[in-house]
Amino acid sequence: MIAYNILPGLNLKGSIILPGDKSIAHRAIILSAISSGKTIINNFPANKDCQASIEVFLQLGIKIKQDKSGRIVVFGKGLKGLTKPKRPLFIEESGTTFRLLLGILAPQKFEAELRAGKALSRRPMLRVIAPLREMGVLIFGKVAKLENGISEEYPPIIVRGNNLKGITYSMKVASAQVKSAILLAGLYANGSTKVIEKEPTRDHTERMLDLFKAGIKHQGKSIVIKGGRALQTPGNIYVPGDLSSAAFFMVAAAILKQSEVSIKRVSLNPTRLGIIKVLKRMGADIKIENIKSKANESEPMGDILVKSSSLKGVRVLSKDIPSLIDELPILMVAASCAKGKTIFEGVGELRVKETDRINSMLYNLKKMGVDIKSIKVGKSENIVIHGVNQLKGAKLKSFGDHRTAMSAIIAGLAADGKSSIDDVSCINKSFPEFLRVLKSLK
Repeated sequence: MIAYNILPGLNLKGSIILPGDKSIAHRAIILSAISSGKTIINNFPANKDCQASIEVFLQLGIKIKQDKSGRIVVFGKGLKGLTKPKRPLFIEESGTTFRLLLGILAPQKFEAELRAGKALSRRPMLRVIAPLREMGVLIFGKVAKLENGISEEYPPIIVRGNNLKGITYSMKVASAQVKSAILLAGLYANGSTKVIEKEPTRDHTERMLDLFKAGIKHQGKSIVIKGGRALQTPGNIYVPGDLSSAAFFMVAAAILKQSEVSIKRVSLNPTRLGIIKVLKRMGADIKIENIKSKANESEPMGDILVKSSSLKGVRVLSKDIPSLIDELPILMVAASCAKGKTIFEGVGELRVKETDRINSMLYNLKKMGVDIKSIKVGKSENIVIHGVNQLKGAKLKSFGDHRTAMSAIIAGLAADGKSSIDDVSCINKSFPEFLRVLKSLK
């Protein structure tokens, strides 16, 4: 554990370039590994989660070279080129790696065991396992009974590869990871696989599949993929800056007086723009500049300029939550500094992230003098925040969660008086350069 002291920041000024988007990077590694030929991935982020994806495919027999400049070279072996790992695959704490890998391993001709770190071993996996079982895979997780009597399954998980059949699956939970696992399994299935979404989620997998010429099709709220089509490497992929990482600097610039921050070459994926839309509704001075419609024919990107703003409370509807689920902790900080009341509806999924992020953010923001509460609504819950004129310095906790830790640091910059946080080592999970980048703006 590494403690950190936070002194109030007067203002932030300057421009920054962020490491590549974590979600895009995972998918770039996966599809490069199961295509034929060499793929070069540029601006690959050096965080623990993405390194977990690299390590897994090394164990599955894929040659991967990486250097310190963020350049990764993957020598793919095609759809049927993976080999049986010599030992259980340890995924660390990367939920994206774990869930998407289930879809890749489902059709393989070997058995593999997936293990996870302490936090990820507590995250529910039945949402992914159930549709893969419908496709014909033999998959076994650690079964546990919940308080409501319903069974859930957790890591470790054993996957016994099998011939798969295409299915039509209506999503039970709005989850890009679940959708992605099904579509990846669909690459190998007999016939077509269709995923129907009630609410749109991140579409990085669909974009990457399209980039690799997988023949993916969109039919209204459905995504369809036909099995057995070999993937074609695009040769080079550029990973735009991570918008979830940018969110911390966007909120910091908005709530700290006399601040102006420009964030260069950031992903502007339409399914990820919820954070920008909500901040603009709150009154944030945000401009998007230098838009490039496509980055290597996959993801749009551009620059984001944010200036100090007077924020106001808003209502964020449950249908908007999937597009900003990872940004909710830092949005709670923005709401705490806004005038009036902010309501985040349908945020129950925050309970099953790396930590219980509802609990972690309630704990920290209450310590800083914020009127914040959680209200049960049906099977989910809402967060209600009444903004305060000034946050108070306090002793804060990361709860071992990277997004809680970074949100707490930004809140501390806006507080009256010194704050401290018990551990910042967890930030390495997604953004090890965070503190260095933050200091460059002072």
